[in-house]
Amino acid sequence: MIRRFYRHLFYIVIALSLFPVFTRCNGNGNGNDHGNNIDTLKVVTLYGPTSYFNYRGEIMGVDYENVRRFAEDEGMILEIKTLNNIQELIGALKSGEAHLAAYPVPSIAEYNSEVLHCGHKEISRQVLVQKKGAQALNDVTDLIGKDVMVEKDSRFHYRLVNLNDELGGGINIIPIESDTLAIEDFMLMVKEGKAEYTVVDSQTANLYRDAFPDLDFSLNLSSDQAAAWAVGLHLDSLAAKIDRWENRTHSPEFVKEIYKRYYDRALTEDFDVNLSYFKKLNLHKGAAVSNYDALFKKHAPTSRYDWELLAAIAYCESRFNPSVESRFGAYGLMQVMPATANAVGIDSSSLGNPDYNILAAARILAKLDAAFAGKVEDPEERLKFIVAAYNSGLGHIYDAMALAEKTGLDPQKWVGNVGVAALMKSRPEYYNDPVVKHGYFRGRETVDFVDHVSSIYDYLKSI
Repeated sequence: MIRRFYRHLFYIVIALSLFPVFTRCNGNGNGNDHGNNIDTLKVVTLYGPTSYFNYRGEIMGVDYENVRRFAEDEGMILEIKTLNNIQELIGALKSGEAHLAAYPVPSIAEYNSEVLHCGHKEISRQVLVQKKGAQALNDVTDLIGKDVMVEKDSRFHYRLVNLNDELGGGINIIPIESDTLAIEDFMLMVKEGKAEYTVVDSQTANLYRDAFPDLDFSLNLSSDQAAAWAVGLHLDSLAAKIDRWENRTHSPEFVKEIYKRYYDRALTEDFDVNLSYFKKLNLHKGAAVSNYDALFKKHAPTSRYDWELLAAIAYCESRFNPSVESRFGAYGLMQVMPATANAVGIDSSSLGNPDYNILAAARILAKLDAAFAGKVEDPEERLKFIVAAYNSGLGHIYDAMALAEKTGLDPQKWVGNVGVAALMKSRPEYYNDPVVKHGYFRGRETVDFVDHVSSIYDYLKSI
């Protein structure tokens, strides 16, 4: 009996000694003790204009930048994966596939019972977009009898339908079904008088306010909605760690500044499609287009194209300013990204020198020409693809070609075909399509860039 007692006691001691090992190995492969000992942070997010996207071959985004900084500060290896919607994000957290959803997950009852929110809290509401002035509406009841244009089946459309019911009817809701219109396009239509009113969320309104100074965003159409990053319910210590990091590193000014990088640009800027800048020069054969014509001519053979193409790109990218830097780090006359410069053999620290900046651009154009040589047969068409890829990165244009082919458009023609598919890539149903490999893309900028470069290049060639 005594011997049996000690034998049982021995097994109990062994079991207790192993217990901490078993509790640390909880099946996620990271030795995670409820978020305290994560070595590899597994993150899921969604593509989007402020969350995660590919810009000229480099990953950008507010949520991407923040989660990368958090992982670095905490000494974690970062693994990040994009999913298709918020439901998939939450599913990945619940299953243990991911530790963190680095994306603003709405704080609503449906989600609050499944995840823990943490980090920066975004508070937004839906607001009316209208022109400033004495006629601006200041009460939701003033919408009765007014035309409000929104994207069909969007959250803005649904909110207007509900608001219309609350008011007893009378709002003339104009739902627009389009594969190529982005949120800024609706605001631009209000600015240009093509629409009376539209609706956006307040976060977007705050970030676009400087780009549209003549628009009013003051009339609220919904109550406040909070959103933040999220972790699984069992990772409360990881949530607390993220909250501590947020409080330690993110002042209100810092948050505002990092968000402005992604929206605060002159969307309404005049790209001079009427060529007035060049016409004022009163150009003639042999006349100077810029102070850098000699360098354009020097490096044109490397690009495999005329020097006028280099000049047209430089004007559209920088207005011939050799020291301008974009919000994402593209630099100089030709707006070359540092990583891209290094990839074509140009030290990125030399991009402030117009000679090296133009040489980098010429080498990029040559590489793009080779990349499209077997895909776009017509040389004139191929040039449009090259210019588009120069502006956006090769991956997005390959995506647009694949999307064009899938949707019945011609993958070897730009205008009305691949250009249209590029616009489609700003919409989730298209940038999440299996044939698309590089996610979200604001195609409007690139489509306009191709138009502007082409018109300037043709004009300069005609002189």
